[in-house]
Formats: sequence, C-alpha cells, structure tokens
Amino acid sequence: MAIDVMSDMLTSSLIDPDEFETERDVILEELAMAEDDPSDVAQERFFEGVLGDHPLGRPIGGSPETIRAATREAVVAHYRANYRPNDLVITAAGSLDHDQLVAQVQRTLEAAGWDLSVEATPVARRPRTPALITQGKALQVIERPIEQANIMLGVPGIVATDERRVVQTVMNAILGGGMSSRLFQEIREKRGLAYSVFSFASSYSDAGAFGLFAGTSPKKAPEVAELLLAEFHKFAEHGVTADDLSRAKGQLAGGSALALEDTDTRMSRLGKSEISSGEFIDYDAALALLVEVTPERIQDLAKELAAGKVSLVSVGQADEAALSRILSEG
Repeated sequence: MAIDVMSDMLTSSLIDPDEFETERDVILEELAMAEDDPSDVAQERFFEGVLGDHPLGRPIGGSPETIRAATREAVVAHYRANYRPNDLVITAAGSLDHDQLVAQVQRTLEAAGWDLSVEATPVARRPRTPALITQGKALQVIERPIEQANIMLGVPGIVATDERRVVQTVMNAILGGGMSSRLFQEIREKRGLAYSVFSFASSYSDAGAFGLFAGTSPKKAPEVAELLLAEFHKFAEHGVTADDLSRAKGQLAGGSALALEDTDTRMSRLGKSEISSGEFIDYDAALALLVEVTPERIQDLAKELAAGKVSLVSVGQADEAALSRILSEG
C-alpha cells in the first residue's frame, strides 16, 4: 500500500488549480512563521552572508514575492521535466525482500504509465568541483523586539565529497558539538553567557559552510560574538589534545552505532550516498576513516577554515557598531 500511494503521488499528481492556490497560502504562512523564529532568520541570513550569490545563499522556501509570482503552469512544467524514471532513486531498509520490493515498484510505476522498458541513462550527479564563493554581506543586524540576541558567525566550508569531511566532523564535535565542547565549556559553563551555544558544518556538492551559534542577552551579544570568534581562532592556532580527540572519536563512534538501530537512518544513508557521491561507506569503513583522523589533520583544516572571510549575523537587539568592530578586528 505504501508503495502504491507514494508511486501515485510521484507519477500522477494532478496539481489541481484550487489545491495549488490553497498550498500557495499555506507556504506564505510558513514563510511568515519562519520570519517570527529568530533562529530561522539567523540561519537564512547566515548562508546568504557566507555563500553570497551562490544558489545555496538563497532562502530555502523562497520569498513571498516569488511564491506569489509562481504559476501552476510553471510548476507543472517543472514536474513533468524532472519527475522521470531516470531521475528516480529508491532506497528502503527494514524487514524487506529486495527482489520483491523491486518487482512491486516496477509494477506500480508501469501501471501509472511510466515506460520502464527503455534503457535510460541516469541523470548525472551534481558537479563536485568547489564553486567560487563570493561573500555576501559580512555583517547583518536584524532588529527584533525579543529577549535574546541570536548570534551566528562563520566561514565557507568544504564540499560533501571532500576527503577531509570526517576530519571536519571530529573538529566540529570538539569545538562545539556537545556539553564537553570548547564553546559550551567556555561560553556557557565558565561564563554563563548563553544557554544554547554550538558549532555546525553544512557540506553540499559544490559548496559548504562552517558556523558558530549562540543565543544570549542583547547586552552580552558583542562579548559573546567576540568569544565565538576568539575560540575559533584559538582552536586553529593551538589545535587539539590527544584526550580531546579520543573523547570525540568515542562519542562519534557510539552515536553512529546507535543511529544504525533506526531503519529510517539506514534508508536515508543509502539514498544520500547514491545521490551525492555514488559511494556507500558502511559502519566498519566509517570507523576506519575515523581512526585515521589525527590532531595535525584537524589543525590544518581548522587553520584553512579560520582564514576564510567571516560573516556575522545578529537577530534581536544588539549593538551594531560593537559587532562591526569585532568583525573588523577579527
């Protein structure tokens, strides 16, 4: 039944005119809701600042203007051009029989009118060559009458297929990936300046970003922004200890093992591997890559990232002049 329903949605959507207008209103409400969430606003503006004119710098949901301007005809044309057999990747995990699943999917798609008898070349994966990134606005201060200032700063990162992606994962865990991380200990535990503070890495086919986030009181925003940047540079300058690395590897290995207990995670890993790189790395291979990460490799990557152009976003009420000064001095 699940295959029948999903196949029908994929192959035979009517895009009913009345439903189309209803969904347009729903999306406009979603955009309005996101604008009321300071962390969502900070994230959108962060990628806009770090990645500039790159498509990943655009708002994920579009803007009210683009949603209002979208026509049903344009959506139908996109649907017909892109929802085709040679675009389709199917992944599944759980108590399944592979051959039975394939046969069921084929029967359902053929019944819906898709011609699967013709050999078609799969759509090529997206380019893996890093794009030339031109920074957008280095500083964006969005005034909102809220109790906290949401601070996000960062630099361009590495692409999803970069061989150092495991190094970046370990680096992120040590710098801001949990309660034992540098950022958490320095900004929350030691100074009590924030409740939520962390680092994050986002990697895509031809671009990426590495960022730091903290939510703090408006008066403390410049101090917290300065500390975020200082910890990032300190990390790049001094690197990590053997104990830091050992704890991070244990944390990541354990988390990966637990995640594999979830069939949804297994399914998603298969799909992402096929679409993004064409290479599936199982748990044992992933552990082997993790073991190969050294303090020297982490520091080399940290130095490279820290040398990038820093973009800073503040959502709330913060001293723009003070933030600008921190950015220019950092």
